[in-house]
Amino acid sequence: MSKTTDQLEAAVATVIENRPADGVRATARQRASVDRAFARILTLIAPRIRHFIRQYGLAAHWDDAEQVCAIAVHRAIEMYEPEKARFTTFVNWQIRGELQALRFRLMTDQRPSAKKVAATTVSLQALEHRIDSDDAPVEFTILDEDALPSTESGAASYMAQETARALLDAYVDHLRSVGVAQLKRTRQRAGIGRGVSVDPVELERLEQRIVRDRDIIACHLLGSDEQMDALSQDLTRERVRQITRRAARVLADIAVKGEHQVGSDKSVRRSILPSAADRHNHMVRVKASVLSADLPDAVRPAAFAAVENRGMKAH
Repeated sequence: MSKTTDQLEAAVATVIENRPADGVRATARQRASVDRAFARILTLIAPRIRHFIRQYGLAAHWDDAEQVCAIAVHRAIEMYEPEKARFTTFVNWQIRGELQALRFRLMTDQRPSAKKVAATTVSLQALEHRIDSDDAPVEFTILDEDALPSTESGAASYMAQETARALLDAYVDHLRSVGVAQLKRTRQRAGIGRGVSVDPVELERLEQRIVRDRDIIACHLLGSDEQMDALSQDLTRERVRQITRRAARVLADIAVKGEHQVGSDKSVRRSILPSAADRHNHMVRVKASVLSADLPDAVRPAAFAAVENRGMKAH
C-alpha cells in the first residue's frame, strides 16, 4: 500500500470512530474530529477528484463537480466496510457515479437518446466569461430555423383575418344602409309618408338577414365546408352562391375605395394593427401613420384628433 492509501485509511477510521451511536447526539469534540478528518480525506484525494472532473468533461462546471465529489466521499464513508475493500478503491466508484449523474443532468446531449438526434448543450454561464483581455462578453446565438417562417406565417394570418374582418364590417354597414333605404322607399310607395320611421319588425328581419349573410361570407372566406353546410341548412346552394358572388363584387369595390379603413360614422379610422390597449401590448409603443390623402377634407381633422387622443402620433 502507498503512503496516501494508508493516510486515507487512518482518516476514514477516525471518522468512523467518532461517529455517534444511533439516537445519540455527537459531542463538540467528536464533530471537530470528524470535520478535521473529512477535510484531510478531501485533501488527500483532491488530485484524483481533479482528474475525474476533467475526464468527465465537467471543467466548465467545476464548483458543482467538486460539490458532488464531496457528497460521494461522504456517502463512501457511510457505506464503507473495511473488511471487503480498501477505501481508495471504494471511493473511486462513488465519485465516478456522482460525476456521471451530474454530466447527464447538466449536459443532456451526452445521453444516448440525445446522441441519436445530435443534440448540443450550450452553457448559459459561458456568457459571463471574457475573451482574453477583451471586455466584451462571449455571445452565443441559439438559432431556431423555424422562427422566421413561423413568425411571418403568423403575422400574415393575423393581417389576413383582420383585413377580412374590416371588409366584412364595411360590407355589413353597406347592407344596412342599402336595406334601410329600400325599406323607406317601400313605405313611401305604399303612401305611408316620408316622416314615418321604418317598421321595427321589418328592421329586425333586415338585421337577421345581415347577420346570416355575414356569417356565410366569413365562412366562405376563412371557414370550412362543414361550417358552411351548418350555416346554410335553410338555403339552397344557388342562394348561397348568389350571396357570396354579390358579396365578392361589393367587397372588391370597398377594398378599392378604402371604405373598410374608415368606420361607419366616417370619423374614426379602422385599424388592422394590434390594439395598444391590450394587456399583452402594455409594454409596446405603437405609432400609427394616418395619410391625409386617404381621407376626405371634412374627415381629416376628426381622424387626426381621434388618433392623437389614443396617444398615437399622426403624420
